[in-house]
Amino acid sequence: MKPEPEGEVRILVVDDDAGQRSLLETFLRAQGFRTQAADSGAAALALLERGSFGLIISDVRMPGMSGIETLRRVREKHPGLPVLLVTAFADIRTAVAAMRDGAVNYLAKPIDLDELMTSVRRALGSEAAAMPAASPFPLPEGVIVRSPIMQSVFRDVAAIAPSDSRVLITGESGVGKEVVADVLHRWSRRASRPLVRCGCLAETEAALEAELFGRDKGDGPARMGRFEEAAGGTLLLDEVADLPAGLQSKLLRVINEGSFRRVGSTRDITASFRLLASSRQDLDERIAAGLFREDLFYRLNVMEIAVPPLRERPEDVPVLAAHFIGIHSGQRPRFSASVSTALGRYRWPGNVRELQNAMERAALLSRGEVVLPEHLPGRLLETAPEPAGAVVETADGQRLAQIERDAILRALRKNDFNRTDTARELAISRRALTYKLQRLRAEGVPVDG
Repeated sequence: MKPEPEGEVRILVVDDDAGQRSLLETFLRAQGFRTQAADSGAAALALLERGSFGLIISDVRMPGMSGIETLRRVREKHPGLPVLLVTAFADIRTAVAAMRDGAVNYLAKPIDLDELMTSVRRALGSEAAAMPAASPFPLPEGVIVRSPIMQSVFRDVAAIAPSDSRVLITGESGVGKEVVADVLHRWSRRASRPLVRCGCLAETEAALEAELFGRDKGDGPARMGRFEEAAGGTLLLDEVADLPAGLQSKLLRVINEGSFRRVGSTRDITASFRLLASSRQDLDERIAAGLFREDLFYRLNVMEIAVPPLRERPEDVPVLAAHFIGIHSGQRPRFSASVSTALGRYRWPGNVRELQNAMERAALLSRGEVVLPEHLPGRLLETAPEPAGAVVETADGQRLAQIERDAILRALRKNDFNRTDTARELAISRRALTYKLQRLRAEGVPVDG
């Protein structure tokens, strides 16, 4: 057997989902590792017979041989080979139990890339060089990012864009989810083909089905659907939480089988596109309420990009404001000191969209000159709470921000830096924990173990 070049680590990725394999391989290669993929436990064991690996990353739930059975078979012949399990939320107890059989750790879907690298480096020990994070390409014109938390978001975008993995983009209304989708497409291998958008809220389920799948001649003229329009490119399902239950099952079939039929047709059409989805709603809550299919959620959510609200990234406000007012005025008007203060103190419940609308109004009223308080919407001038990150003192003089930071770090250490368990202990969502950890990392606080 030919030895591996010195200093290189080869990782075996095992998953029956091609999108998940693509995501993991693309990201790990960007970090300097060599990878090989297998679509089943049996295929993984065959590869182990022919070559050596430094680490196995395996999904738990696979047809045929499960990840747990694969782990046990690996332990029989390769007792020292570390195995990292990837699991859906419903399988976490099984994955935890499997650690007694030799798994070094488990990661919950959707995979957090920082958590993935922490687990990989721990598993490999001194073999894993501290590779720098993947650097994003220069941002496209008009995409303005100043805050560390958004720079972290686009680092993740840059890492996963070259893969064909499905991505769920989450965040409040108006935060810029479509901008993230656009950059994902521009940085992908499909950039020369179209990015097609389709909103999932329609007057009737039948109308939305025809828009997605297309329609053969019947009640009306034949038409091509969004699936066909996106051929070779990318399809964004906007606000996927609104997708009716009947179409959820049909979308799942498209993902699983790679084909679909136009409404009224008996002919299968092959679907070849990268699928992105966005949601302002918490899909975990929708699943708990019986409004969204859990199996579809895990198919869509190979990777989650959580876009933070504008109040969590105050550094972006002044540069975005200047950008928007320049667009609407055609000039570069200055902000008065009181306007700058108001922009910084306001909480922006409507996020970037609200800021853009406010700057359009200011451009019209200021006529391209100095922007004064009277040029802003009245709500921006009302007494507002301190912006995110402001220092607030408790009765005993301790800062609330410090208390929160200490609680997060204690929970991280207690749960061996597993973010799913940490979020559960803190009684917050993984998305909320992601925001907080990005903010702490930007402040130089070590949160990756």
